[in-house]
Amino acid sequence: MGSNEPEGAEPTELPPPPPIPADVVPLRVDSGSPETLKKVSKPKRVPMARNGTGTKGQSIQLLTNHFKVGVSNVEGFFYHYCVTLFYEDGRPVDGKGIGRKVIDRVKETYDSELSGKHFAYDGEKSLFTVGPLPSNKLEFTVVLEEASSNRTAANGNGNGNANGSPGGSGSPNETDRKRARRPYQTKSFKVEISFAAKIPMQAIANALRGQENENSQEALRVLDIVLRQHAAKQGCLLVRQSFFHNEPRNFVDLGGGVLGCRGFHSSFRTTQGGLSLNIDVSTTMIIRPGPVVDFLLANQNVNHPNQINWDKAKRTLKNLRVKVSPSNSEYKITGLSELPCRRQMFTMKKKGAEANDDTVEVTVYDYFVNHRHTELEYSGDYPCINVGKPKRPTYIPLELCSLVSLQRYTKALSTLQRSSLVEKSRQKPQERMSALSNVLQISNYDNDPMLKASYVKISTQFTQIEGRVLMAPKLKVGNGEDFSPRNGRWNFNNKRLVEPTKIGRWAVVNFSARCHVSSLIQNLTRCGQQKGIVIDEPFDVFEENPQHRRNPANVRVDHMFAQMKAKLPGAPQFLLCILAERKNSDVYGPWKKKCLTEFGVVTQCIAPTKVNDQYVTNVLLKINAK
Repeated sequence: MGSNEPEGAEPTELPPPPPIPADVVPLRVDSGSPETLKKVSKPKRVPMARNGTGTKGQSIQLLTNHFKVGVSNVEGFFYHYCVTLFYEDGRPVDGKGIGRKVIDRVKETYDSELSGKHFAYDGEKSLFTVGPLPSNKLEFTVVLEEASSNRTAANGNGNGNANGSPGGSGSPNETDRKRARRPYQTKSFKVEISFAAKIPMQAIANALRGQENENSQEALRVLDIVLRQHAAKQGCLLVRQSFFHNEPRNFVDLGGGVLGCRGFHSSFRTTQGGLSLNIDVSTTMIIRPGPVVDFLLANQNVNHPNQINWDKAKRTLKNLRVKVSPSNSEYKITGLSELPCRRQMFTMKKKGAEANDDTVEVTVYDYFVNHRHTELEYSGDYPCINVGKPKRPTYIPLELCSLVSLQRYTKALSTLQRSSLVEKSRQKPQERMSALSNVLQISNYDNDPMLKASYVKISTQFTQIEGRVLMAPKLKVGNGEDFSPRNGRWNFNNKRLVEPTKIGRWAVVNFSARCHVSSLIQNLTRCGQQKGIVIDEPFDVFEENPQHRRNPANVRVDHMFAQMKAKLPGAPQFLLCILAERKNSDVYGPWKKKCLTEFGVVTQCIAPTKVNDQYVTNVLLKINAK
């Protein structure tokens, strides 16, 4: 379009390039083959040299939570292999947790075919060895036994009946007796191990000298995986690079059926002093182990099973693991029965019957009490735990189920639980040192076969470094006076502020706190005068209406503002808010939002438990700064 040339005409040639100016030298591109082109090497990055170290202060020796790492032989390579798992029918294995069991069985079954090599397996796709395996691609078939059989549960028969039925594989008939001769169910897995890369162990030697190259991080990742696998073999809960032992002494109760579990975080680090293993304390949240009913009572904060909200319980329990007594079999919870144990029916095959249609209808309660001869104290009136599949439910009475330990709690914590976690996770330096020394002793890294094959040795002694105690800064207070701390603390009692403020239009708001408000105001005024702060009498003290105390927090705040608007002549300069709960008040957030974002009023919240001059002084310092 827009061209005057006829169709089919030959395209005209491009005009010649303009002549090169006399003062310009052209650059010529090498037209050689790719093989002849020189490979451009990446620039090596080295840490910036420090300009010396500090000299001020008193020199002291410190112990750090770093543990020296030594390597006696750096010849050779780590070999990286990609692991793929399949079920017997060819479906890929996507469930977490099964991979380690399968690889352990491969090692156990095919050790000679693998030349006795030790593995470092990350539990998913990556496997590492010291030196190569016999082949770049290996395939194995292994069989895993599942210790959790269904012989103690009431099972569905898959016939479309909505009620659970043990009439098939779970009933005490000929099929059940046959199962008794085979105590484990089995699953077959196909394992493919394919070569991916190799990592020189020389990279660890570079890390020992405090140097890093492109292979250093990969080599250190292998060592991190070795420690993670070591913790997994000790039965620990793994959360990324943290591990948690199943020790009740490490559990702290956070309320609501949730425990804080103390553990440890480990990682290899390159430092100026060489390679070290850094271990620190860590905390995660887990479900409180034990009887399911005890967990539900704590989780819903009720005193009796009759008060449990079973719809909420169903959502909370889903996918948690339980052990069933007396068989000690382990299952995953899939739901709850629709009816109580006494009324939940299923179809059971009669004892000695040959035909599938020779069945009888019984309740789960009757099955366990009369057929299994299991005594049930309170389960009859409550739903059963379902550990089966949607079309084949498997019902177990509530009191026979106990939650397995070390199951992570991943929901959001309440305000009270968060503050409890912070408070109970706090440790003094000596307690932390003792815990770290103890975990190194329990871990016994010197006997780990993969670390031995890597010639890696980890010291059990804390690394000592040099520190300095600096002089504390001097503060300026009122009247041009210099003020130094004593024993690491500043005490501002009887000291005046450099720039004291004046508090004129202000009021006090009391959200149901049991506090002597008039005495608190007198103490504020008296201590304020000592600091040079001029505090006028408050316009009023607004007490919350007792009828509003059970309302939601935002509604309580709205009622309080309506009460203030009715009495105050204008916007106050400052509001002192007294809360009933320390750190855990639901009113705090809505109150701050309302004051600061909607009205632009400065506010200070307090929850006084012991009112003395030191407490009042600290409050006044915050008020004066605001």
